[in-house]
Amino acid sequence: MTHALQLSQLSHAWGNAPPLFEIAQLALLQGENLFIQGPSGCGKSTLLGMLAGVIPVSHGELEVLGQNMVKLSSVARDRLRGEHMGVIFQQFNLLPYLDVQANVLLPTRLFPSRAKAAAQDWGDAQAQALHLIQTLGLPQSVWHQPVHQLSVGQQQRVAAVRALMGSPRLVIADEPTSALDDANQLEFLDLLLGTARRQAASVVMVSHNAHLAQRFDHVFAMPLRSRA
Repeated sequence: MTHALQLSQLSHAWGNAPPLFEIAQLALLQGENLFIQGPSGCGKSTLLGMLAGVIPVSHGELEVLGQNMVKLSSVARDRLRGEHMGVIFQQFNLLPYLDVQANVLLPTRLFPSRAKAAAQDWGDAQAQALHLIQTLGLPQSVWHQPVHQLSVGQQQRVAAVRALMGSPRLVIADEPTSALDDANQLEFLDLLLGTARRQAASVVMVSHNAHLAQRFDHVFAMPLRSRA
């Protein structure tokens, strides 16, 4: 079976500071999902940034979707992320004055491969987008509403829909349920994981809510940095 990600002896340090983390081994098969947990400051978001190709690898080995992230240029990493990954950022990174439709269709408009995947499965990208916003609990009435007018919870769902557009092979999610209450967190997570599973996508998610870990195939605890 193919791997969504494989890494070994991976570490990262900012400048001359001690390593933020050091991970000996970690692997995830395509189609499986992974929950990453750990205290604030242990490097969870930094690790996600490396998986997404936003942060370059300086020490260790990392393969994502069969690509050696150590050897890829920044342009190649950006292309890999755009064509084959969906990323739910902690701050959402939505375009505030564009409506929901424009935000969620952005991946399919920027990357022809994502538009082609949506067309193969749904006929066109707009049909997939409508299905996803309804599946993830957004009323169709918000379709033409600027996202800055939505609640924080609704914006979080828009970010999730955008990440799933065009059937990416890997979804990377940084605290995607932080704006939701406990009951809605579980409902939203089940919808997110279920949708990703139907699209044969792997999900790698970071959250401070350890109770969500039970919904995942695998749980990885970030190694604590030595204070010696």
